[in-house]
This record gives sequence, structure tokens and C-alpha cells, in this order.
Amino acid sequence: MQPKYFLIALFIFAFYMLYILYQPFLLTITIAVLLAISTANIQHRFEIMLHSKLLAASLSTTLLFVMLFAPLGYTLTTLTIQLNHIDPQSIKIVFEKITSIIDSTPPFLDPLKVYLHSWLEELNIGSFASNALIVAGKIGSYSASFVKTSFLIIIFYFFAQYNSRAISDFLKRVIQLPQQDATLLGFEISSVMSVVFYSIIVTAIFEGALFGVAVSFMGYDGLLFGILYGFASLIPVIGAALMWIPFMIYELAKGNVESAIFIALYTIIVISVIADTFIKPMIIKYINFKLVTTDTKLNEIVIFFAIIAGLSTFGFWGMILGPAITVFFLSLLTIVEKHQQQSRFNE
Repeated sequence: MQPKYFLIALFIFAFYMLYILYQPFLLTITIAVLLAISTANIQHRFEIMLHSKLLAASLSTTLLFVMLFAPLGYTLTTLTIQLNHIDPQSIKIVFEKITSIIDSTPPFLDPLKVYLHSWLEELNIGSFASNALIVAGKIGSYSASFVKTSFLIIIFYFFAQYNSRAISDFLKRVIQLPQQDATLLGFEISSVMSVVFYSIIVTAIFEGALFGVAVSFMGYDGLLFGILYGFASLIPVIGAALMWIPFMIYELAKGNVESAIFIALYTIIVISVIADTFIKPMIIKYINFKLVTTDTKLNEIVIFFAIIAGLSTFGFWGMILGPAITVFFLSLLTIVEKHQQQSRFNE
């Protein structure tokens, strides 16, 4: 056997053993690397300001933890506690009030009444309370898993930021792509991921804060429901409705018609129309102008469907993985197209 074939066989064997060794952490490492790529421009600015890669990586990691992982951890912990202390009697009162509201609707809604009554009977109070405890247990289990995953992502993210330039240079040497192609591939992925990440953060913080302030005046935990609304708003089309409709129904069930109307109108007009349609795009454009020096050429509709596909396939982290996979594939197509054009030109 020639030495080069023996070396190839050793490499394949080593790669396979490496895959077996790190397979449980591959998704976590991928997410950490993509988050590092998304915030590479922030890391670069911190390095210029602090004159230290270690301090810059530490500050980037702390910022990511405070903005992304701490709110999620707080939400999961609080939900677990609240569901474990749910009062069946209060649920019964709410169900009775909803039933009376359904009965008082106009006659032309009779076909809908039958469906709603049937739905309430299927829910029933006892099963609802027991299901709440089951959900609390699942959330508690997920919280423990989330803490472990978050810890690993934070660790991998820190090392990815601290060694970003060395890793990038090493990959360029190993892959042996032409310098122009490697630059194009890295630039496209970095630009799109930055836009997606900043859009996610701005949407969650801005709209979540607006909703949290409103419900806090109604006597609810503004921080908890603001965080929940922020992440729900990332789900296209129906995300916001998953939060404000249950609030409206609950307030109606308690007899607070004014509060129900307020939360519905406030969410639709102030958050969905004014904030989401007009203010948020301007904020995102300003942030991208400051942090992303060149506009991405990827269509916004493509990013939109990439996020939907990512969420449905990978769950929460799909909003990062979906656009990354899509832009990686489209960037490869761009490189292939460029080489084909060069080949035709040379002929």
C-alpha cells in the first residue's frame, strides 16, 4: 500500500472516531459557532476597544448570556413554579365564566356554540389541572436539559470567539478553496447570520418589552410575560396571537371586559401595526448599518421561510440553523455559477 493511501485510511478512521467521540455535542458546537459567526462584528469592535482578545471574548459571552440565555432560564423556572401551584378552583371559575359567555352569544353563532361546548367538555377541569402538572414536570425536565445545553453553548461560544481568527485561517488552509471563494462563502454566511441574529434579538426585546409593560399595569408578571411574548413573536404570523388571545379570553372570563378589549387593541394596533410594521424595521436597519457594513443580497422572504423550516425541524435553535443551512447552500451555488461563467469565458 502506498503511503498516501495509508494516510487517507488513517484520516478516515480518525475522522470516524472523532465523530463518535463528539457526536453528542455536534449540535451544541454548531449552534455556538453560528452564534459566534453572527456576532463576529461585535467581537471585533470589542477587541479594538479593549485591546485584548480574552477580555473581548469574555464580554461577548457575558452579553450573549444576559440577552439570550438568562431570560429563557428565568421563564422556564418561573413557569415550572407557577404551574405547580395552579389552583383547580380558579380554573373552574374561569371555565364557568367562559361557558356563560358562549351561551350569551347571538343566535347566528349557534353552530359555533356547539363546537365550543364540545371542546370545553373534552378539556374538563380535572384533566386540565392534571395536565398542567404534567406540563410543569416536562418544563422542569426541559429546564434541566436547557441549563446543561446553555452551559455548553456558552463555553464553546467563548472559545469560538477567542480563537476565531486562528480557526478561520486553519479552515481556509485545510479546505484549500481559492481565496476569493473562501472569502465569499465566509462573508455571505457572516452577513446573513448577523442580520438574522440582530433581527431576532431586536424583535424579542422590543415587542416583549411593549407587551410586558402593558400586562404589568393589569397586575401580571410583566417580566415573565414580556419574555414569553418576545419569543412567541419570533414565530411568524401566529406568534403574537398565541399570547394576547389567551389573555383576552382570561380577562373576559374574569368579567374584565375593559381589560380584554385593551389588551386586544393594544397588541394589534400598538405592537403589531405601529411597532412591528414601522418602528422595528427602522431599528433593525440602524443596527445593521452600524454593525453589518455591507447589505446582504439574500431575499428577506428566503430568510423568512428558512426560519419557519428551521423552527419546525430543529425546534427553538432552528431560527439559527435554518438560515445558516440555507445561506450555505445558496453561497455554494453562487460559487459554482461563478466557476461555470469563468469556464465559458475561457473557452
